[in-house]
Amino acid sequence: MIGPSAGLAVGAAAVNGILAPNALMALGAAVLWGGGDFSGGMGVKRAGGTVGAGLRVVLLSHLASFVVLLAIAHLRGDPFPHGAYLAWGVTAGVFGGLSLVAFYIALSRGAMGASAAISGLLAAAIPAAVALTQQGSPGVRPLVGFIVAGVAIWLIAAGDNAHEERGTVILAILAGAGFGIYFVALKMAGPAGVIWPMATARMGSLTTCSLLALGVGWFGRGGEKVRWSRRVVLWALSTALLDTSGNLMFIESTRTGRLDVAAVLASLYPASTILLAALTLGERPTRRQGVGMAIAAVAVVLIAV
Repeated sequence: MIGPSAGLAVGAAAVNGILAPNALMALGAAVLWGGGDFSGGMGVKRAGGTVGAGLRVVLLSHLASFVVLLAIAHLRGDPFPHGAYLAWGVTAGVFGGLSLVAFYIALSRGAMGASAAISGLLAAAIPAAVALTQQGSPGVRPLVGFIVAGVAIWLIAAGDNAHEERGTVILAILAGAGFGIYFVALKMAGPAGVIWPMATARMGSLTTCSLLALGVGWFGRGGEKVRWSRRVVLWALSTALLDTSGNLMFIESTRTGRLDVAAVLASLYPASTILLAALTLGERPTRRQGVGMAIAAVAVVLIAV
């Protein structure tokens, strides 16, 4: 008789044998990113839902992850990257940090599912286009899978957007475009390893968001109240854990396979954000969103199997 642990091991081996390794890593990144985005949105909402609140939650979560990444890189003895790899890592951090601020503010102001799905659709399109240009076509079935995944993300986005303000939607669109550039930059920094590309990205995001926070304080927005509490800090730290873990899985996915496969599968993260919002906030998925999640499963089969 096979015990529970042995059964899980057999199941994991079966899944690993069916799905390509980089696809598994990308799907893991999607799950972790969805949780990180939910935590970040909740943290910003608890802190006041303002630009200043978004900046402070991102700064705290990125500072925490940066310290841990530095310690890991030191213990591993990984060499510090130079030249183009360093530049790509910092560039990833600049776009990633700004995009996260915009995204968390959008999540805190509107329905979590809608903002997450809009950004996910754009985040998948940019790296897919870059990969098709640089690496050529991945084949007919993955291309069909990319289209199906886009439909899935769009259906997931088709929730009740009646209460979404125009500014919130614009923030989600800008965040999605920034995430797409972030994915491409992380791929370019990937040859330097896994830990240092993420650490240098944190250097870029911390610098950019710190300067932006100073600007917000100096130019007429200093009156915004940021409500710090234990819960806000816990949300920010959980964001650091989930988001950084997802980023490391994404980098490894791009190192072992195609960028477009990694980016499209990882961009299915709105599904986990929506499920968490449904479980904890009562934001029940609509029937169309449920269909979108089912179609997302079909896309995974087409792309990854």
